[in-house]
Amino acid sequence: MTEQKCGVVAIIGAPNAGKSTLVNQLVGQKVAITSAKAQTTRARMMGIALAGDNGAGNGTENVQMILVDTPGIFEPKRRLDRAMVSAAWEGTDSADAVLLIVDPLKQRRHELIPLLEGLEKRPEKKILVLNKVDKAKKEPLLALAQEIGERIVFEEIYFISALTGDGVEEMKAALAGMMPEGPWMYPEDQVSDASERLLATEITREQLYQQLHDELPYDAAVRPESYEVRKDGSVEVRQQIVIARDSQKPIVLGKGGSRIKAIGEAARAELAEILGVKVHLFLHVKVSEGWSEDKEVFEEMGLDWVK
Repeated sequence: MTEQKCGVVAIIGAPNAGKSTLVNQLVGQKVAITSAKAQTTRARMMGIALAGDNGAGNGTENVQMILVDTPGIFEPKRRLDRAMVSAAWEGTDSADAVLLIVDPLKQRRHELIPLLEGLEKRPEKKILVLNKVDKAKKEPLLALAQEIGERIVFEEIYFISALTGDGVEEMKAALAGMMPEGPWMYPEDQVSDASERLLATEITREQLYQQLHDELPYDAAVRPESYEVRKDGSVEVRQQIVIARDSQKPIVLGKGGSRIKAIGEAARAELAEILGVKVHLFLHVKVSEGWSEDKEVFEEMGLDWVK
């Protein structure tokens, strides 16, 4: 019997670099929400991917990789920001490999420099991943890789598209080869550490961002109220959409409640597909100016309360 391997891969990067998209691609199904809005990921979420140490997939998976999808690392201004940045760096603790994903299209040096400074003295194996090769030009891409590589020693450098999957399988196989021998931490069919209750709130939050785009500021949250399995096997979910100002309420509700209805229908359909059962989703909007200073909300998000 092939020896089992199990290890932790922390995925870090600036906001909107493609971390959650890459985690989903490595796992082979959706476990993390994605959005064009920066800082979508707020707490550490773990995806669980299987691979063979001599190549990904092909039915001979003996390697389990715990993928820590961290919030984007940026210059924190508020308590919520500080908690998210803290969660990102904590996600790299005890990792067997740290994967730095970079968006070459933006090349925001002020976002990249703190990441490089934080990584320089870390002992873990480091992998540099330049994302969005399906859109980036080759020459600037190679120049950026050389510039970053001159500052930090990386085990490997990969050029991928997290969205299309281009180059991901090769990188996945290399990561699998870096994992230490040891028993798997999770059952073979488990793809995430998120509870169904938390997953449900994340899916609603994703729809909130996708459908409202720039209309709704970043300071919105989805809080779980109840999650119950009915006698017929269907699931009843009640959630609260928390916004900071009264002026945002008409944006979320829409004319005659049309927007919140559309958000609920899309979230319900996706959750039902993931869970494989009928879902009854009930949403309501609450204005809470100080929600981003509420310790209970932080705990629901899986974030530490930081000063």
